[in-house]
Order: sequence, then C-alpha cells, then structure tokens
Amino acid sequence: MRKLPLIIRREYLAKVRNKSFIIMTFLSPILMVGMILLIVYLTKVNDSEKRIIAVLNESSFFTDNFQTNESTSYIKFKDLSLEQAKDSTVGLGYYGLLYIPDFPNLEGTAQRSNLYTKEAPNTSVVNTIEYIFQEKLRQQRLIDIGVSETDYNSMKDRFEIRMSTFEGQQNLKGVNIMKAVIGGGFGYLIMMFIIIYGGFVMRSVIEEKTSRIIEVIISSVKPFQLMLGKIIGTSLAGITQFAIWIVSAGLLLTIAVLLFDVDLQAVSASANLPSDAMTDLATITPNNEKAQQFVGEMLKIHWVTLISSFLVYFILGYLIYSSIYAAIGAAVDNETDTQQFIFPIILPLMLAIYVGFFSVFENPHGPIAVGFSLFPLTSPIVMLMRLPGGIGDGGVPLWQFITSIVLLIVTFVGIVWLAAKIYRVGILMYGKKPTYKELYKWLKY
Repeated sequence: MRKLPLIIRREYLAKVRNKSFIIMTFLSPILMVGMILLIVYLTKVNDSEKRIIAVLNESSFFTDNFQTNESTSYIKFKDLSLEQAKDSTVGLGYYGLLYIPDFPNLEGTAQRSNLYTKEAPNTSVVNTIEYIFQEKLRQQRLIDIGVSETDYNSMKDRFEIRMSTFEGQQNLKGVNIMKAVIGGGFGYLIMMFIIIYGGFVMRSVIEEKTSRIIEVIISSVKPFQLMLGKIIGTSLAGITQFAIWIVSAGLLLTIAVLLFDVDLQAVSASANLPSDAMTDLATITPNNEKAQQFVGEMLKIHWVTLISSFLVYFILGYLIYSSIYAAIGAAVDNETDTQQFIFPIILPLMLAIYVGFFSVFENPHGPIAVGFSLFPLTSPIVMLMRLPGGIGDGGVPLWQFITSIVLLIVTFVGIVWLAAKIYRVGILMYGKKPTYKELYKWLKY
C-alpha cells in the first residue's frame, strides 16, 4: 500500500491540470449564476404580461366581484349586445370576454355564464373566475338557509391550531418541510457528485485501458491499489472543484443580488413542492410575524451533526458507487458499451431522490422513509433528508442512524471486493463486449 499515495497524487494532478477541468472549474459558477439571473428575468417578463378581460354583465349579480389585480384587468361593457361585445373584445385585442346573462336567480345566471377566448384560456384565469362564482354561490346558498352575510364572512376565516411539544415549546407549521428540503439539498449534492465524478473514474479507466498504458502500470502496482488510487484521487479533485464552485458562485450571486437588485423569491416560487407543502410554507415570509420563530427553529437544527453526517455519507456513498464505475470502466473497451450498465447504477439514486422527497415530506418516520434510509444504495440521500430533525427524541432513532452507517461500511467493503475482482480481470480483456453473465464468471476467478 506504499504506492497508493503516489497513485492518488498522480490521479489528482492529472485531473486538476487538465484544460477542460480548469475551464469548467471557473466557467461553471458563471454559468450557474447566469442561469439564476436568466430565470429571474424570464419570470419577471412572464409575470409582467397583464391580461385584459371584458365583462358584459346583464344580471343584477356580480356587480363588484371582478376587481382588477396585478395580473388581470377587468373592463366592464355596458349597453352592448353579446355579438357587439365579442367584436369589440376581438377588435381591441383583449384576452377574453366574460358574459353573464340576465336571469331571475343566481344559480341560473351562473350556469348560463360563459367565458369567450380566442384559444384555450390560461388555467390561472379560469381558476380565478371559477372561484369568484363559487364563493358567490356558496354565500347565496347559505343566506337562503338563514345565514347572514356577516356570519358567512366570519366562516371564511382560516383556523390554525396551536401546536407545541409536551414540554410546552411551541411548534411552527411548515418547519418539518423546510428541514426535509435542507436535507434533500445535501442528498442532491451527493447524487450529483456521484454521477459526475463516478463517470470521471470510469472514463479514466477506459482511456488507460484502450491506450494499453494499464498493462505497464499493473506490472508494478496491484489492480486493487490502482483502482482505489483512481477513486480517491478523482474524489479529491472533485472536492477541490466543488469547493471552488461553492465559494465563487456564492460571491458572484451576492454581487449580482447587490448590483441588479435580484429578487431570489422569483426562483424559489417555481420550486416543485407538493401543494400541501406550498400551503404550509406560504405562511412563512420575511414580513410575517412568525418569521422570527422560524429563524429560531432553523437555528435549532443540529448543524454540526448534519454536516458531519453529510461528510460520512458522502464519503461512503461515493466510494461505493465509484467502485462500481471503476469496475464497469475496466470491463468495457469504449464508453458506448457502458450504457447497458449505467442505468442500474443511476436507478437507486433517482429512486432515493423522488421516493425520499415524497415519503419524508409526508412521514419522515414511516416505513418507506425508514426502509430507504437503511438500504445502503439509497441511505446516503434519504437519511440526510431525515437528519435535520436531529438524532434521538423527535428525530432519527439512534439505532437507525448507527445501523445505516454500519450497513454502508459493510456494503462498501463487499462492493469494493467484488469490483476489484472484476477490475483485475477486465483491465486485460479486449475486443469483446462484456455481458452480465461474463461479469459473474469474472467474480469466480
């Protein structure tokens, strides 16, 4: 193992001195910040479009229900027939025409109302109009059975139950969702690192194998040492690149926010969270009276434990997957032949992200969340989604945390042992596409 540091140093320097590596190291933060600025700009442009809807109200209802807002303007037509209103709407270039006919009662009026547009209307526009009709109908139906307008308005007030722990500490709605998002961010970093730099390990092995340099190297170095050196050296280069990305992207984003007055909420507003999650998070804003309590909850997160666990899961998860990537690189002659083996590797990572998000959002202590946080190929991602809640009471049970790490270590040892056997045979095999059956045979050698 005395030659291992030399191999690690060689692989590290080979990566960081590569021109493409240097270019992408400094170009990627600029592209990432530029993409954020572009999304913010496009969001503003998209939101700046104001739709104008003409309203021809022939009834005695809905006299003041359609009020102009930031996204939609309502223009009232009077003393026009329906055909004249249609022609005027088209001629003036309005988005649509809402026709409310004259009828003795509200129910009949609502059923006969119609929204005319040139093409299929925007969903948000339809939902807004339907909501106005729905609220008016609900109010009228309650009044018909003896509920006054004042009582109806009081019924619309949203109720929020007080939440606290048994020790009397107040709980805040939506905090668990934010914790899961934080943990999911750490898990997503692990997944991206594995996919990007695991591929680097695989391509490095293929290049040396096809150029026959590998035959010279293994004459003085054991295949296991070479494989481990490639994995560690490439991971160190990746960590270096990631560190530069985080620091430079953070500085660039800060400068962009200060210089261009960027509203980052425009980006977060487009996040694909479950509808319940968005409802819960909507109450937590910088100007909300609960903001101070929310910040306090974020400070209560065991950041030292979370970051330490991230490093542990990051190292073990990367070593497991990069060993598989190295074995695949040794088994094939070119990158095209790797396609049949790549999908089974990426599948557990994708499964961990999607299943982890849905299960941890709904129930971080449910059987699905617990199972995926213990399974070694998904635990580096799913367990990190659960860890912001802490370890112990109210968080991840200590036995689950320890079991997860032990299973990862055992899996790492087993996969490295199996990958080394494939690597030892595969690096000297040329001119034949390997199959799963042949890989199984190599494990017996």
